[in-house]
Amino acid sequence: MKLHRALLLAAIPLACLQLPQPAIATAETPTSQSDQTTENGYHRRWWKEAVVYQIYPRSFQDSNGDGIGDLKGITTRLDYLKKLGINVIWLSPHYDSPNADNGYDIRNYRKVMAEFGTMDDFDALLKAVKQRHMKLVLDLVVNHSSDEHQWFVESRKSKDNPYRDYYIWRPGKDGKATNNWTSFFSGSAWKLDAATGEYYLHYFAEKQPDLNWENPKLRSEVYDLMKFWLDKGVDGFRMDVIPFISKDQSFSDLTTSQLAHPEFKFAMGPRLHEYLQEMNAKVLSKYDVMTVGEAFGVTLDQTPSLVDERRNELNMVFNFSAVRLDQDNGVARHWTIPELKAIYSEQDQKLNNHSWNTIFLSNHDNPRLVSSFGDDSSTFRVPSAKLLATMLFTLKGTPFVYQGDELGMTNYPFKGIDDFDDIQVRNEWNAKVIPGKLSKETFIANISKTGRDNARTPMQWDNSPHAGFTSGDKTWLAVNPNYAEINAAQEAADPNSVYHYYQQMIALRAKTPALIYGDFKDLDPNSATIFAYTRKLGKASYLVVLNFSAMPADYSLPSRIRAGHLVIGNLASHEKGGKTLQLAPWEARVYKQ
Repeated sequence: MKLHRALLLAAIPLACLQLPQPAIATAETPTSQSDQTTENGYHRRWWKEAVVYQIYPRSFQDSNGDGIGDLKGITTRLDYLKKLGINVIWLSPHYDSPNADNGYDIRNYRKVMAEFGTMDDFDALLKAVKQRHMKLVLDLVVNHSSDEHQWFVESRKSKDNPYRDYYIWRPGKDGKATNNWTSFFSGSAWKLDAATGEYYLHYFAEKQPDLNWENPKLRSEVYDLMKFWLDKGVDGFRMDVIPFISKDQSFSDLTTSQLAHPEFKFAMGPRLHEYLQEMNAKVLSKYDVMTVGEAFGVTLDQTPSLVDERRNELNMVFNFSAVRLDQDNGVARHWTIPELKAIYSEQDQKLNNHSWNTIFLSNHDNPRLVSSFGDDSSTFRVPSAKLLATMLFTLKGTPFVYQGDELGMTNYPFKGIDDFDDIQVRNEWNAKVIPGKLSKETFIANISKTGRDNARTPMQWDNSPHAGFTSGDKTWLAVNPNYAEINAAQEAADPNSVYHYYQQMIALRAKTPALIYGDFKDLDPNSATIFAYTRKLGKASYLVVLNFSAMPADYSLPSRIRAGHLVIGNLASHEKGGKTLQLAPWEARVYKQ
């Protein structure tokens, strides 16, 4: 394809970014911000100004050659993250686990998974993070535990066991499960246990029984384990499926429509706010930490009830409207730019200056960013990855980067079911393909686009065997074969790489209060390819223009809007500001007005 002009990737030195030095504290300089308010009424907090990087320990860096990432491996790579500009590391579960769901089934909340190392290794990692003036946030998984947790081992022994009420047990009905609730990992959400003849509830895998938050003893146990890690010095929690912890005690059947999306029935239970406020009062309020809830099943209208700072519950939640735009209930779908823009505009409108947003389009449960929302072809992978970075770091909210997205890592070329590790995929295969409800070809074609294992392939560090992830002869999950072209060593050496562009965008955001707290306005909601918006704080105003297209565009700005001074862009551009912009395919620009 003949391009509008050559796709020469721009490397704009940070020294050339003529930016004011705002009086903004970052995670590097923790300070009390309780009395500091922006011109438009936001209370300043370090976690609003930070950039968070999610590490999936199993796939980040292996230090001992067993093909599985570990804590020592993470410690060896901290300087890489520091140079990128990361303030906060979110560590996916590192706790002792039988790994039915890769660590989200916890056997012991106060012990490190043997494959990842020891508690001494964790302490060394935390110390190294602090030495680099970064912060560490842990995954808190307390909707469910492993069925190998000592609580559940005791709970299933008898109906009068002291730990029986740590979990949710119910008798069957007419020789079947208690009700028609379904698991997110296929099949019934109830499992019959032969020892007592009753069923236990599991929203996820059978080896992940749900905890009973109605029991105050259980809640006290949870608060104690939170204090255990906070007293070590960790800086907060990402709370796994936290809106599910309060159950509807009627346990009534779901309707047909509810069965299509059970998350909306399971989330926001009757005592959720009570539990979160109690958690805040007894634990979180006593530490200077950040909390972010995985708000699966929570609508945007419900979100302020969780994150409004006056309610003392959570700081932020992950809303899934944007990240799941490319799929509907696990099935890949075509999405449009106006749909994406409408999501961000609605979030801005419904979250006032007492509520804070998260900005993310990838994590360990979703496909690769550039494959889902950009163009992972050889022609446009780099510019589209940079465009997405431009958007993530200029929208209002705390940005979350998933490991490898700063390199433009792509989805894995899956060929068959044996390529997958994910329990969700394998259960769905057994439920749909084996009985003949869906063809193998249709299943693989869809799951290759939507599957979680796309994000879980090992980090691509260099072009040596296994991408430098391990010195061993195998990896727990296959490395993407494109690692020879896409890897951290290559990108660190290339000033025009995706990595260096992420570094520049992170630095730009850190130096520009308007890109953190500034008011947001979508200038052209109906454009099929252009996302143009402003961020304004006081007298400072910035214009962001993104061409979400493989075609060039001559774009006329709305009335009374002019481009101004080009601060940064993802392509080599010498075009002066004005009313009409000539944009190359997947071009992104940020102007100071």
